[in-house]
Formats: sequence, structure tokens, C-alpha cells
Amino acid sequence: MHSDAGTVEQYLVELGDTQRAEIELVYRVVHDAMPKGYDESMAWGMITWSVPLERFPDTYNGQPLAYVSLAAQKRHNALYLMGLSGDSDQERGFRERWTQDGRQLDMGKSCLRFRKVADLRLDLVGEVVASTPPDALIAMHERARAERRHESGRPKQ
Repeated sequence: MHSDAGTVEQYLVELGDTQRAEIELVYRVVHDAMPKGYDESMAWGMITWSVPLERFPDTYNGQPLAYVSLAAQKRHNALYLMGLSGDSDQERGFRERWTQDGRQLDMGKSCLRFRKVADLRLDLVGEVVASTPPDALIAMHERARAERRHESGRPKQ
């Protein structure tokens, strides 16, 4: 489900009552845990928190460096935790802690899929969101970029 909403409020109004209630609960956890320095906006049809271009303009696509995105999809909801994909130790720890209580984890590289808030470990989501200030995300991004350049044999720029 793609949205052309220009604001978070418009996006939430577009959702059905049940899905809005689920998204709003997760939104509140992420919003409250978000480190200072990220901007909240609508990007790519999702609620997105990102590093402002004024702070870090050197992105591959000219768009702000995304940190967390939240979206209602047709068959599930999605929480994109981009900070996890840049930190393998943190990702591994997240996955291990998630399943400690027997809970299933439906997650790709950074996309955590859920149908209901009850599927989530909101405490762990809040911890992960709070753990990466903008400077740390930028550093992860720059390390990954340098590794890709090194692997491709191109000189660092």
C-alpha cells in the first residue's frame, strides 16, 4: 500500500481503524525512543525518521539518510530498522533477544514484518531505536560505503 500523504497525520487518517490503531502504537514507541537529530517526515510512502540533508548531504540518491520507517502494508505492517543492517553485532543480538521468549521473528535485512502489535517486542524495538544517534548512523553508512569501494577495487573518494 503506497501512500501519497504529505504528513504523518494524513497518513494515519488514510488507514482503517484497526490498522491505524496498530500503527499508532508502534509510532508512539518509535517516536518516544528516537534520538535527537533525526527528522520525522513522510518518505517513500512511509513514516520515516532520517538524518537531515543539511547534516549529511552525501547520500547515493540525494535523499536524507533513513534510519527508521514505519508502514502499513496490504497483508502486514512493516518497521524498517536500518541501523540494524549496518551493525552486525547489534543485529545478531537483536535477533537472539527477540526469540528468547519463543516469539517468532519475521525479519529480512532490516524489515521487521508484523500483523499486530502483540507480535512485537516493543521494549526491544524502543531500545534499538534509542541506540543509534545520527552521528553513529552516519559513521555506519560511511564504513559500509568504504567497504563496498574496497571490495570493488575502486579507490576511496
